[in-house]
Amino acid sequence: MDNLFADALGQWLADRCTPETIRALEKQPQPNHTLWTKLQTSGFADALVPEDQGGAGLTLAEAYPLVELCGQYAMPFPFAETMLGRAWLAQAQLPRPEGALALTHAIASPEGLCTGGVRGARLAQATLVAFDQQVRLLPLASARLEPDVFPLDARLHWKQADWDRAPTVGDLRELRTSLAALYAGLTAGALLHIFSRTLQYANERQQFGKPIGKFQAIQHQLSVMSEHVFAARMSAQLAFTDNGLTVDTLRTAIAKARTSEAALEVAALSHSIHGAIGFTAEYDLQLFTRRLNLWRQTAGSESYWHDQVGASALAHPGLSLDLIRQATDLTC
Repeated sequence: MDNLFADALGQWLADRCTPETIRALEKQPQPNHTLWTKLQTSGFADALVPEDQGGAGLTLAEAYPLVELCGQYAMPFPFAETMLGRAWLAQAQLPRPEGALALTHAIASPEGLCTGGVRGARLAQATLVAFDQQVRLLPLASARLEPDVFPLDARLHWKQADWDRAPTVGDLRELRTSLAALYAGLTAGALLHIFSRTLQYANERQQFGKPIGKFQAIQHQLSVMSEHVFAARMSAQLAFTDNGLTVDTLRTAIAKARTSEAALEVAALSHSIHGAIGFTAEYDLQLFTRRLNLWRQTAGSESYWHDQVGASALAHPGLSLDLIRQATDLTC
């Protein structure tokens, strides 16, 4: 990641986005926590906003390392979503909220519309909501929040009147594929961190007079982990090859399917190598594997995106191999 923005953000997160900070926010969510206020004033949230509107003007391809870093440090705030959401708002010539932005889909409800679990909803100020084939900006202050399984997430309910007066930002298809691309990048970052931590543990943990990493069974598990991690990272990078703000549907489907598939395997193998200690609340591994299992399903699990890849192959008029080459050739 020979990227000035990535180098700067990596150093910034290493100092401030610590396991202790993440635990404190999970215990008591604070939308105006110092982590967010300093992150926003640093300018990283506007990385995708055009330069003439006060941003850095990065493309999605250039922003990929930033998304991956959020996964590597288990960023509790919906920062990747905020980067993309602020860029969409700038593109639509709409004001950008100061706080974090969440992205989600909604369905009709008796009172208006409702969502499933929204990542980082308890730390966000507003949400870009896809409903009725449109994406609109709704404030969290007008929503009714219900607890979700993950401590920083929530299910949201708005009245129909809130939706009717909200400004339109984009369309449903754009948010669906973009959200999947973001979670592919976040998952790839978390996979890298987990593999690095597990490899370090295997080299340090002594059993029968030598590191457990010297045992063939552990070496085999580590090799399988590495295959999943780096295949997932390569596929995630495919989703961020566009020079604008719109991701390619097929490349995103490949990326989300592969990273979600890897999430299950890597989480299981890392806990197997760590043994019982990996499951404890005091040990940092669970901060990342819990997110892997959550992000795997967010914006569609591997089965959903495998179906999308299959549908694209069936709809392609030529050879399936030509379609695969087209999707994986970054010069196309």
